[in-house]
Amino acid sequence: MIAGFLAANPLLTLFVVVGGGFLVGRVRIGGFSLGVAGVLFTGIALGALDARLKLPEIVYLLGLGLFVYTMGLSAGPGFAGSLRRAGLRWNGFALAAIAVVAVMVVALSWLLDLGRAKGAGFFTGVLTNTPALAGVVERLGGGPEANLPVVAYSLAYPVSVLAGLVGISVLQRVWGVDYAAEARAAHLTEQPIHNATADVRRPTTVKEVVRATGGRALIGRVAHAGEVTVAEPDLRLYPGDQVTIVGERDAVADATAIVGEAAAERLDTDRSRLDVRRIFVSDPDLVGRRIKDLDLARRFGATITRIRRGDTDSLADLSTVLELGDRVRVLAPPARMKEISRYFGDSYKELGEVNIASLSLGLAVGLLLGAVSLPLPGGGQLSLGFAGGPLVVGLLLGARRRTGSLVWQLPNNVSWSLRQMGLVLFLAGIGTRAGQSFVATAATGDGLKLVAAAFIVCLLVTVGVLWLGHRVLRWPMGVATGVLAAVCTQPATLGFAVEQADNELPERAYAAVYPTAMIVKILLAQVLLTVL
Repeated sequence: MIAGFLAANPLLTLFVVVGGGFLVGRVRIGGFSLGVAGVLFTGIALGALDARLKLPEIVYLLGLGLFVYTMGLSAGPGFAGSLRRAGLRWNGFALAAIAVVAVMVVALSWLLDLGRAKGAGFFTGVLTNTPALAGVVERLGGGPEANLPVVAYSLAYPVSVLAGLVGISVLQRVWGVDYAAEARAAHLTEQPIHNATADVRRPTTVKEVVRATGGRALIGRVAHAGEVTVAEPDLRLYPGDQVTIVGERDAVADATAIVGEAAAERLDTDRSRLDVRRIFVSDPDLVGRRIKDLDLARRFGATITRIRRGDTDSLADLSTVLELGDRVRVLAPPARMKEISRYFGDSYKELGEVNIASLSLGLAVGLLLGAVSLPLPGGGQLSLGFAGGPLVVGLLLGARRRTGSLVWQLPNNVSWSLRQMGLVLFLAGIGTRAGQSFVATAATGDGLKLVAAAFIVCLLVTVGVLWLGHRVLRWPMGVATGVLAAVCTQPATLGFAVEQADNELPERAYAAVYPTAMIVKILLAQVLLTVL
């Protein structure tokens, strides 16, 4: 009776799966939890109860498009930089690891007689890559065969995550990894940004001080001959001046030594002539513009000293490109603050709104690109599909940020919300559609073989990536674990790596590698359908 009622109300079924899945995902066993993947397994469980409970196809297709497109937009600005210097080496290493996994999957598929659908699904499960699974499901179209990749993915996914966490935990202890030493060697610091006042004892310029500290400290206020003004790069400092220096503690000390000595009294306690305020960047016209192009000193007698983007507070650099949702710390005369606030927008309400035009057009272009098919030898076809097309377009548009008056970028809070919503729609949709096939396979010999094979493959990959990266190539362990997380595009592995390292090295490596790894796995999974 309940199953019949839910089958007649698919929207209700969707929210039951999503809500129940999030509760399941929050359950922690030995420090491990499924997270958002709990939605997938809840969907499988509900779909296994009754075949009528599968959600309409449009649910997971819509979710997939939203998820990969918004992910691409967020990664776009830093993607080009990841293909240079160290990022290029990390990407090459990761692609080689993914290729090795593909070869292992081909061998196991032939050995275990998995067939093309299960084999491709097993590949996406071992590397815990949902968009690649979506590409496989899309290529197979409807029918019973389209459920087989989801079954293989569902069996391989949890043990693959577990193997990665176990491998990191054991190897870091065996090798006696000193994450704190790695952080010091990489010049990472957890010191908060603070400011101090210095008395100028020798002539110099603001630009020279900033350059001497490697951009890790900057000057905000300058008091000269009784006047207090904001510091401009070419402003010359004279003995007897006072300045406020902003930056990390050691950088502030270095800058103080360069200009003179620490002052007995703080210059920033007097806010009658210059005040500070945090202001939201919500005006779309400012997106994609560098701070130096705003010419704030001439227009308002103001300067930006810090930027908070997401949860990260950093010093402002003249070359920093503004994004929607940035919170800039502005130093300016009190009488100009309202004018400056209007200039930046400073509207939290506007930051919560979605630019429907740019979102829809970007998704449409992505879906068109995904629909383009390229012929393969032997008569097969290769396409980016619903997963790859929006991802590639999202990366390109995210890097561009805007085209004329059309702003592609989304505020961080909107992007995260749409990404999460898209992912849960996709997981709920494919989970309910694969429930019957999962039950039919899980308890069989084939199901047990898939679970064992997934654990072995992922453990070998984990050990291989960490050993080659850390012991052979001499990367910091934090970089090696970040690359591993990107090879698997696995947030759980990344979260564990960051927790162990207690610094940002894993996140740096992950951010540099995962867009490339994502695209390659989407394509490779479809190639496996042709090879197997």
